Amino acid sequence: MLEILYQDEYIIAINKPSGLLVHKSFYARDAKVYAIQELRNQIGGQHVYPVHRLDRKTSGVLLFALDKKVLKIMNDRFATREVEKKYLAILRGWSPEELTIDYDLTNDDSIIQNAITYFHRLQTTEIELAFNNKPTSRYCLVEAIPETGRMHQLRKHFKHIFHPILGSRPHGCNKQNKLWLEHFELKGMMLHAHQLIFNHPITNEPLILNAKINEEFSRVGTILNLDLNTYE
Repeated sequence: MLEILYQDEYIIAINKPSGLLVHKSFYARDAKVYAIQELRNQIGGQHVYPVHRLDRKTSGVLLFALDKKVLKIMNDRFATREVEKKYLAILRGWSPEELTIDYDLTNDDSIIQNAITYFHRLQTTEIELAFNNKPTSRYCLVEAIPETGRMHQLRKHFKHIFHPILGSRPHGCNKQNKLWLEHFELKGMMLHAHQLIFNHPITNEPLILNAKINEEFSRVGTILNLDLNTYE
């Protein structure tokens, strides 16, 4: 059963589990379960229309429209940046306290697109995990707010500033990912869409939707001695 965060006659939002595809994809033809179909079955067969996307390995708030009129309204609001998306990520190393990454990305059609991400660091940590001839490893928890919505934007942007998201494959640190797989059996990615802020498409009422972190994110937080109580 999917966790429903909000539902009325116009929109519905879920806390998407990590590993669940939003819909069928050429890049993941092995998948047989999709958020669209699972949610539709759960609410009695009603059609649902995803307003935005989350990567397969990204968990968190995922919003659907319940008819095409509402879908268009919300698509327009996303396009004009009237919707704010906030993500939690665990990064390798200690990032700057805050930074706006303005770095163009190239999509699958070789088209260069402007991409902007603002983030601020929430916590830093260092654990006894030998890496690159050093006895310890450093990590940090950040909140990221993408101003644009390019494919794999956060993963690519954090890799660009040499603080890749832990568990990101690709666009991550292969050596760190191997280290965490061997020591902690980590197969997931530490990226979670924890909050979506927007005005309701019909009533214009301000909405703030929050999604709790999953067990894997919480487990990694415990290993790293991060305080994640606010997000659990």
